[in-house]
Amino acid sequence: MTTPLIERSAAALAQALASGETTSVELTEAFLRRIAEVDGAVHAFLHVDAEGALAAARASDERRAAGTPASALDGVPVAVKDVLATEGLPTTCGSKILEGWRPPYDATVVARLKAAGLPILGKTNMDEFAMGSSTEHSAYGPTHNPWDLDRIPGGSGGGSAAAVAAFEAPLAIGTDTGGSIRQPGAVTGTVGVKPTYGGVSRYGLVAMANSLDQAGPVTRTVLDAALLHEIIGGHDPLDSTSIDQPLPAVVDAAHAGAGVDLAGLRVGIVSELGGEGYQPGVQQRFDEAVELLVKAGAEVVQVSCPSFVHALAAYYLVMPSEASSNLARFDAMRYGLRVLPEGVDSPSAEDVMRATRDAGFGDEVKRRIILGTYALSSGYYDAYYGSAQQVRTLISRDFEAAFEQADVLVSPTSPTTAFRLGEKLDDPLAMYLNDVATIPANLAGVPGISVPAGLAEEDDLPVGFQVLAPATADDRLYRVGAALEALLEQQWGGPLLSADKLALETEEHA
Repeated sequence: MTTPLIERSAAALAQALASGETTSVELTEAFLRRIAEVDGAVHAFLHVDAEGALAAARASDERRAAGTPASALDGVPVAVKDVLATEGLPTTCGSKILEGWRPPYDATVVARLKAAGLPILGKTNMDEFAMGSSTEHSAYGPTHNPWDLDRIPGGSGGGSAAAVAAFEAPLAIGTDTGGSIRQPGAVTGTVGVKPTYGGVSRYGLVAMANSLDQAGPVTRTVLDAALLHEIIGGHDPLDSTSIDQPLPAVVDAAHAGAGVDLAGLRVGIVSELGGEGYQPGVQQRFDEAVELLVKAGAEVVQVSCPSFVHALAAYYLVMPSEASSNLARFDAMRYGLRVLPEGVDSPSAEDVMRATRDAGFGDEVKRRIILGTYALSSGYYDAYYGSAQQVRTLISRDFEAAFEQADVLVSPTSPTTAFRLGEKLDDPLAMYLNDVATIPANLAGVPGISVPAGLAEEDDLPVGFQVLAPATADDRLYRVGAALEALLEQQWGGPLLSADKLALETEEHA
């Protein structure tokens, strides 16, 4: 039986376009129909641009007909997280304070997608200004996990991950500040990649924390992620933090990994990222995946990164400090919302600013702005922000020492499977713990990938397997990730995700 178009990988769709089996217009229409069918239940999208996507698809078909495709993925649609500027399209960052704002320019990532010929289906839901681990902090309502609509899809990029998991898009772009690509990937059964910091341009990415934010791919296969990574990655003179050196050969690495020969590869299991506090079914799937890597020839070593136990605390000082500075620009004078205070005849600029921020920012954003402002305030800077930066240095040294013993490090991506919507909204610290395994990579700037590792026995929900590599060695992620994906699919008899496993089209959630 032929696999329906929307269930095929992006690489398979590119082949179908190249062979003439379908056209980009037919493909784009198929995904737009899927969005219309299921997004009422999933709420992965904040804005769907059917007209723009079909126009791009028609242009792609013309290039194919002329024999001049712009890239390997020319004509394959993509969804974009709403934190990236898109010329003429709404860009809200999941916040009321940016409602109605349409940027006059494209982020570099978006410009590269367009140059490569990928029709943009629309903008995906997210926690407000990327602050959250569940996409429940979006001002426009939560996204639902396609595996169980009563559960979270991870955050802050839950919209991108859910769109890919629900077959509403074959590819998506997310951003990862503390795990916001990898953790949603883990709990939705998708592949999520955080490239090396500076490996993908941040120009046009609305900043939460400049030293941590990184855009990257969200896909259903490791090869698809590599193909998308190759399009959006590389040096950008518009971003002063962009790495000025060639992108690693990530697509070649994904192809090589699919051969499942890992002979000579040293895999380090991080002692501090597993065991107590991790859901038994998550730990079980992780241990089984490690055994598969060993059978493929990898050597496993135990490594200790003692400073990782302080990573969460350091992150929640560094990130809010940078966020409090970045969000100061939303002052009711230049962007989006402007609210006049009630009962004030001649309000000052400060009165308008105060009223606008009170109405426009959600509780989680206000919490982090207050925390960050306090950490940066006179008399507390050295004790809090300064100490956090010192811990960050120690974490980088732990990575350096660990990578002397192992080529890649591995751990469960998230300590639990997807929890229920609302379960942790009143307990921010419990919510923050979901990022405990992903945050060290952001603090050190190293790349990471989350690959589906199966379903936890206790709840039949997806589990993620994280691979970390040294900075600029992103190709190692793809080699190991593709090998594990191939080994697991041999066991499963196919991909983990299929449309018939998903709990969609239920009217009660529509």
